[in-house]
Amino acid sequence: MTALTLSTAAAPGLRADAIVIGVAKGAKGPVVAPGAEAVDKAYDGKLAGVLETLGASGAEGELTKLPAPAGFKAPLVVAVGLGAEPEKDAGYDAEALRKAAGVAARALTGARKAAFALPVDDSGAIGAIGEGVLLGAYAFDTYKESAKDARAKNGKAPLAEAVVLGGKPRDAAHKGAVARAVAVSEELNRARDLINMPPNDLTPQAFAGVAQGAAKEHGLKIQVLDEKALVKGGYGGILGVGGGSAATPRLVKLSYSHPKADKHLALVGKGITYDSGGISLKPAGHNETMKCDMSGAAAVFAAVVAAARLGLRVNVTGWLALAENMPSGSAVRPGDVLHMYSGKTVEVLNTDAEGRLVLADALWAASQEAPDAIVDVATLTGAMVLALGSRTFGIMANDEAFRSALHEAAEEVGEPAWQMPLPEHLRKGMDSSVADIANMGERMGGGLVAGLFLREFVGEGITWAHLDIAGPAFNEGGPFGYTPKGGTGSAVRTLVRLAELTAAGDLG
Repeated sequence: MTALTLSTAAAPGLRADAIVIGVAKGAKGPVVAPGAEAVDKAYDGKLAGVLETLGASGAEGELTKLPAPAGFKAPLVVAVGLGAEPEKDAGYDAEALRKAAGVAARALTGARKAAFALPVDDSGAIGAIGEGVLLGAYAFDTYKESAKDARAKNGKAPLAEAVVLGGKPRDAAHKGAVARAVAVSEELNRARDLINMPPNDLTPQAFAGVAQGAAKEHGLKIQVLDEKALVKGGYGGILGVGGGSAATPRLVKLSYSHPKADKHLALVGKGITYDSGGISLKPAGHNETMKCDMSGAAAVFAAVVAAARLGLRVNVTGWLALAENMPSGSAVRPGDVLHMYSGKTVEVLNTDAEGRLVLADALWAASQEAPDAIVDVATLTGAMVLALGSRTFGIMANDEAFRSALHEAAEEVGEPAWQMPLPEHLRKGMDSSVADIANMGERMGGGLVAGLFLREFVGEGITWAHLDIAGPAFNEGGPFGYTPKGGTGSAVRTLVRLAELTAAGDLG
């Protein structure tokens, strides 16, 4: 991954392949952002005019390259848009810095070193720039032939080093911001790697193996329930979904604990390593990206490891419900009744509503430890994509204050989210004549119906929230900001922020 360092050096004398500066959209044209004063001075204070002549406006995501002024040791200046200029005495928004740094890092693929002379008001800005660089420079080429050789020959390696100018290498807060950015970004990028892996390699067993390796590396406790253990324990939801595949299911419990923690968070992730729809087979055109149906489990995995790396004063347990949903003679059928881990029975009306079945078992398992709160994460419903689009995830909860806190945490770290209700009248649609509940209800409001189903498997009195990341988990379009094509790592940063707030006692 790109190396991230701090420097108080002046931009003109720094040896680098490029100097990255910010440009904002002002009322009368582009405005050179703070941090680029030395660059602007070298253009005799006319840099904004030069950029405008080249077509720059300062709009978010815009990028303009121009030759560096005489006397600079870097040959190139890269001006990246920050969006609207903030009001007087207001600093630049962290997400604007994060996106700008990501755009620049992606544009500098093949460069050895770049200096980022973006606005730095505090350690928060340094962290945002660092995250933007590290997430924007991400590339997944594991399966491309001789990827390393091709990178060397074609100069397609990600940016090797990013120097954040204005950051003080000996300042504790600045160093801490870099350390946090590195830990969170590395784990988020590992989640992206898992999401992008082909399902013939990332089976439930293989995913569990990755978790075991991380547990050993970072001193985490791990328990892996294989098919035999799941049968013995009565995990009918996970077994039912995974029964049609030759790749047998797993339930992974990954635990980080802090000796002084007094709060416990449980995170539950949907880990369908490939979703064909089962007997209720998905139509052509709807299954080509279904390797991403384990994005929730990837997010939970990454968040637990990140919490451990940051040494947060909170206990965090991740539950990864892993299965492959395939059609075969042993697959669960519409009309079957599953005996869940909680003791409830579920009539399966649609085998493509499988995520809620594996989550139900994992939610009940998490509830047995009586955590202070449970958050599940899942690419659960197409209905949520229809409701919120491809970049925003939905938040449902059994506690309004907790739902609001999660929403605020998501917005704070730059992950678009929206609070969704759990209308009680939709519960009746899941009534079954042969079981305690059916896995399907009313078609309209299907994302909310799924949330109501999950709520049935949360222990009494436990605060719970559900994040439906079906939209933003996998980007089928072109890259934007610091978001690549393919797996995005959606919800990782929200979960990490939730753990930080819980550790600080800011969630009650």
